[in-house]
Amino acid sequence: MLPLAYALWSALHPSDYSARFDLFAPWTLQNFAAAWQAAPFARYALNTATLVTAILAGQLVLCTLAAYAFARFDFAGRDLLFALVLVQLMVMPDVVLVENYRSMHALGLVDTLSGMALPYMASAFGIFLLRQAFKQVPRELDEAARIEGCGALGVLWRVYVPLARPVYLAYALVSVSFHWNNFLWPLVISNSVQTRPLTVGLAVFAGTDQGIDWAIINAATLLSSAPLLLAFLLFQRQFVQSFLRAGIR
Repeated sequence: MLPLAYALWSALHPSDYSARFDLFAPWTLQNFAAAWQAAPFARYALNTATLVTAILAGQLVLCTLAAYAFARFDFAGRDLLFALVLVQLMVMPDVVLVENYRSMHALGLVDTLSGMALPYMASAFGIFLLRQAFKQVPRELDEAARIEGCGALGVLWRVYVPLARPVYLAYALVSVSFHWNNFLWPLVISNSVQTRPLTVGLAVFAGTDQGIDWAIINAATLLSSAPLLLAFLLFQRQFVQSFLRAGIR
C-alpha cells in the first residue's frame, strides 16, 4: 500500500510536498488538471478502453466455444489438443513478441489497435477456466435442453453460459486488468498518439524530456489506474468466489 499512499499524497498536494510529509500541507486538485492537459490522456484512455473491450469480446467468444468443445464433445485428439492449450500457459507472451510483430507487419497492422489486439484474441487461461466451469454443469441439464429442442449452440447459450456467469466476471476482470496494464507489446506495435494506450502514454509523459514533477506524474498515474482500482473494489468478492467455484485452489 505504500506506493499507492505516496502517489495519493503527492498527487493531492503541491509539488513542494512530494518528498516531505507535513500534516498542515495544503490540499489541491490542480495536479490532476495539469496532468490531463499536459498530454492527450483522453485519447490514451479511449484507445485503452477500445483495446481491452475488443480483446475481451474476442476472448469470450473464442474461449467459450473452445471450452464447450473440450468439456462436452468427444472427438479425435481432444486430450492432445487440450494438453497443447495447457502448454501455452507456460509460454510467456514476451517470448513470441518478435514473431507477433512480424505477423502484424505482414498483415499491414502495425500501429493499429487491431494489430495490438489480434495476438491476444484467444487465451489458453480462459479456455482452461471455462472448461473447468462447464464440466461442473450437470449433464441432466444438457439433456433436458436437448429434449426441449435446443441444438448445441442453444444448449451453450441457455444452459452453460448463464451458469458460468461468475466465472465470466472473474475472467473479465483478469483480462481487462492485464491488458489495461500491458506495456511491452503496445510499446512495440504503436508509433503514434492515435494508437498509444495509457501505459505507453504515461511512460512517454513521465520521460525525462518532459521534466520530473512527481506530483503531476503521480496524478497521471492515478488517473490511469483509477478504473482498475474501482473495478477490483466493487467486484473483489465475486472475483475470489468465482475461482473457487471453478475448482482452482
